[in-house]
Amino acid sequence: MEVSKATAFLAVAEELHFGRAAQRLHMAQPPLSRLIRALEDELGAALFDRSPRSVALTAVGAALVEPARELVMQSERITQLARRVQRGETGRIRLGFAGASVNTVVSALTHRLRRTQPGLVLELSGSQLSEPGMERLRSGALDAVVGRWDVLPRDIDSHVVAHEELLVALPADHPLAATAALSASDVADQPWIVLPGGRGATLSARLQRLAMNGRFVPRIVETAADSATQLLLVDAGAGIALTFSGVRENIPVHSVVFRPLAASLGPVDVRLAWRRADMSPALERLIEVARSFPLH
Repeated sequence: MEVSKATAFLAVAEELHFGRAAQRLHMAQPPLSRLIRALEDELGAALFDRSPRSVALTAVGAALVEPARELVMQSERITQLARRVQRGETGRIRLGFAGASVNTVVSALTHRLRRTQPGLVLELSGSQLSEPGMERLRSGALDAVVGRWDVLPRDIDSHVVAHEELLVALPADHPLAATAALSASDVADQPWIVLPGGRGATLSARLQRLAMNGRFVPRIVETAADSATQLLLVDAGAGIALTFSGVRENIPVHSVVFRPLAASLGPVDVRLAWRRADMSPALERLIEVARSFPLH
């Protein structure tokens, strides 16, 4: 039964008068009568007993009232849902993020989105380091990703949600731990623990810049899977690491100290990134929330 026919059937069933039902539907009576006849032909059964003075439901007609009402109500719910999706009031957003090092940013985004747009569902996917996170975003596996990139592809837009500082992570008993700020020459001969690099990866680019400034080649002894593992290796005395202030703030360690660089390697931005050509109303709401963040 089509929704339009169900609506017409219910109007006649509730009014038990074709004239009043036609007025209720804002149509003439003859087209309504033809619509009901077509429905009866379609179902192969009479829905109404008609006489010159009265209209009554048949047994089949009475049995179809509730199913018809449910069909019309379901159609109305679908229409309302579609309008809410178009307004960005409901929907799903698949958000990737680098890991524990951006927990504070992701938590704040999630909290504010749920408070301002309770109908949106945010599906979080962690452990998305710079290059793999960007690959998943560009492939369509993610709708947006929070991370740090020095270079973004041309098809990606972004918004800065936080500023960070580059730091060197050292074991607490390391001789350089007593130095307030480290120069390139201080760390030139040190063993380095790094994260996986790749196109646009901030830490790889900044370590190379530090090495160029100090005219040394980094002696890389370990490549850690993520920032937490990187700090564990630093804690174990395997080497030192270039990292972010967000790592210090979000990942607890017992005997690792963090020291700034004496000469800055430039600001580090935490960004929310998304595909420019693939915007949805729900994603637009997330971007609005991100743009309302105070930068620190």
